[in-house]
Amino acid sequence: MTETDRIEYKRELSPDIDLEEEAVAFLNRREGGILYIGIDKAGNPVGVKDIDGDILKIKDRLRNNILPSAMGLFDVTADVIGGAKVIKVFFAGGSEKPYYLKRYGMTPKGCFIRVGTACEPMPEAMIEDLFARRVRNSIGRIRSVRQDLTFEQLRIYYQEHGFKLNDNFARTLELLTDDGAYNYAAYLLADENANSIKVAKYAGRDRVELVANNEYGMTSLVTATKRVIERLKVENTVRTRKTALERIDTPLWDERAVREAVINAIVHNDYTREVPPKVELFSDHLEITSFGRLPEGLTKDDFFAGVSIPRNKELMRIFRDLELVESLGSGMGYIMQKYGRDNFIFLDNFIRMTVPYITKDREGLVVEAEQATPQVTPPVGVNPTSNPTSSLQVTLQVNRLISIIKGDMPRSAIMDALSLKDRVTFTEDYLRPAMRLGLIELTQPDSPRSPTQKYRLTAKGMAALEKA
Repeated sequence: MTETDRIEYKRELSPDIDLEEEAVAFLNRREGGILYIGIDKAGNPVGVKDIDGDILKIKDRLRNNILPSAMGLFDVTADVIGGAKVIKVFFAGGSEKPYYLKRYGMTPKGCFIRVGTACEPMPEAMIEDLFARRVRNSIGRIRSVRQDLTFEQLRIYYQEHGFKLNDNFARTLELLTDDGAYNYAAYLLADENANSIKVAKYAGRDRVELVANNEYGMTSLVTATKRVIERLKVENTVRTRKTALERIDTPLWDERAVREAVINAIVHNDYTREVPPKVELFSDHLEITSFGRLPEGLTKDDFFAGVSIPRNKELMRIFRDLELVESLGSGMGYIMQKYGRDNFIFLDNFIRMTVPYITKDREGLVVEAEQATPQVTPPVGVNPTSNPTSSLQVTLQVNRLISIIKGDMPRSAIMDALSLKDRVTFTEDYLRPAMRLGLIELTQPDSPRSPTQKYRLTAKGMAALEKA
């Protein structure tokens, strides 16, 4: 066997970067190629001593040292040629050319092409041309897994801002692929989808003891965003210092800065891998994590300066229409005023902002935690001064719920009576609070997930109605 423009031999796996250079050259080649480890330049099989160990090293190096990600574009297997055990690495030509060495960036020192049997630096002009013509995966090009999408929530949001979505709104808002099908952006904004944003709460400073784990989604991304923001408002516990003249309240974090950070994480998240952003609360800080590295061409200095290259231009357009964001990169200036660069971590596939809790008030004095008490409305017939359950976030939604339940009713009938379509809203704002207050109960408490499950008023709930 001899080397060709599609076949390369290496006698052994060396610790230098020639493996990655050959990989980049094949990824930048339309037909890809094959790299053998354990065959000398003359084509003689010499074998590999630690074949399992070397395979793991190859996978790790290709996964971590090449950009854009080569995951899914290579396969590493063991083979036997001429009685010797060798490693065969098959490369497919990538669609996001030019590929390059992470260490050297998109330069002739980091980009390579296959010229005959040699791996050569890519000329600057070719790098610029390939980058200009690069085919990127985007939520605008990816076809939605469902085509029976509805957008009633989106229509309502637009109406609230003085706009009316006509029959051509999907094309106007770039929610269609080139062939006229709903794209993944449309899927994320539809009334029903499988996307959700996790808000987790832990008892300590690490992820050992999980206290609460809520997911906001399965609905329009706009709705999910609003719910996450509202949840964080509730969690923004006030810390207090009392003086002889006044009581000074200080929240755990700057609400506007965190709101901007959450929206940026949601809008700029890389949804092409179906990995949603998440928010995690700890005893001394919160973390906001979005999937995806910085877009090509955007440096960290650009990022901190508020320069924006929208990863999801369709989402950005709609969030701007609905005044959730003002402009590209909006909010970063304010975030940087309140929290500096050191609070951002750039990982291989994630960007994370860490927000330490405020422990001192505006005068620089230490404050102590005190749970904020939201203004709530007691349920009909319940005296908030005598009923210990009145502190459990009793709301008008609970009042509405217990007033419409007649006998044993399934979830669907209750939601219809309340004119609700979203299951998450019903569960979080109506059902769970009422059950915690002991005003309603399950008809099948031993089988809470039964498809025939129904709900009814408890004696306490009926007494509350009679006193109304």
